[in-house]
Amino acid sequence: MLIKTRLGELQKFVRLTEPNLKEFLTAAFVKFGLPTVTEGVKVVDSSGTELDEDVVKDPSAGVLTIEYETASSEEGSCQQGLGGPAARRDTKFVPETVLSEEECKEAIALIKHSADEDTIKKKMKLTFDFLRNMVLDPQRSSNILSVFPHFKDVKGLVEQDFVLMFGEDVSGKFLEKWTTMFKRKIIQQCRKLPTTSDLEELLLAADTPEDSTEVDNDMSWDSDLSSILLLLHLIPPSALGRKRPGKVSASQAEKHLVVFKKIETNIQEHLDAITTSTQPYLLAVGRRKKVAQQFFIILDKNAIACRSTSSLGAFDELFKAHYVFATTYNPILCNMFTFIQTTVYNIDVGKVKESPRVAEIRARLLQ
Repeated sequence: MLIKTRLGELQKFVRLTEPNLKEFLTAAFVKFGLPTVTEGVKVVDSSGTELDEDVVKDPSAGVLTIEYETASSEEGSCQQGLGGPAARRDTKFVPETVLSEEECKEAIALIKHSADEDTIKKKMKLTFDFLRNMVLDPQRSSNILSVFPHFKDVKGLVEQDFVLMFGEDVSGKFLEKWTTMFKRKIIQQCRKLPTTSDLEELLLAADTPEDSTEVDNDMSWDSDLSSILLLLHLIPPSALGRKRPGKVSASQAEKHLVVFKKIETNIQEHLDAITTSTQPYLLAVGRRKKVAQQFFIILDKNAIACRSTSSLGAFDELFKAHYVFATTYNPILCNMFTFIQTTVYNIDVGKVKESPRVAEIRARLLQ
């Protein structure tokens, strides 16, 4: 049976041998080249009606659309409607020179054709207001990397814009606090969780010096990134939906946060293989996961080179990219990113809706 299926902006035929909802979702995610998620998503027909197990058998349902379900009010909002990256419009930056419309167009043209990084960064500051207005306009935001292509090759522009939005103090909080305030406490809290093989592997990697040979260098992330991934165990992936509460595992959620490719990987081939738009994630490139040599932020089939070569610095840039490009958090990673936002960066504390688990873990770690 072939079922016409839509995911995001793409539409494909999915071949189904067992006509039930779980098998359909498994086959569909494989077809679209994404990690399989069978819970925390829903399938609707052309009228927007959610389908149950049996309706998949009914050809009259037409095109079936797979949607990530919205978090319930008890689990907090992943839509970031209040105080989140996609909603934020205020900035702290006041340009020294206010450009006229004509001057702004000239500056953008110069940025596009300049190869001098200092000139690019200077002109990007002057056009910051134009860029923000464009990012926050749904009709124009998809063209942001065409109008400002140097985000992809001039390292540090994401950091620069985040500083213009929040200031140096807020911008530096994650790198300042993670290893000194949070890393050790998160490891300790995760040791109290029920044991799983994935959790034990992350705990061993997070608690092992970088030069140690105790951890399999081919299979494990470095200590800092492992400690960040432990948050997905301590603050489980967001429970999505009310009819079928989503139970996405921490290991499944990890695939939506960071992907590893061998150093000989052709980055363009990786981008070409992406079949649907997703929220930003990290691409780590290296000979081994533990010693990744380069990081990219993957956003809408574009690779934005990270300035930092460390996993900690790359994650810092990934978080900031959500604000710079005004994108919502991936629903599966919403709890984790909300914790980072409010507890580490102290952005919009008390304004953004949090799950009880996020509030509980913050209280434990800050006591």
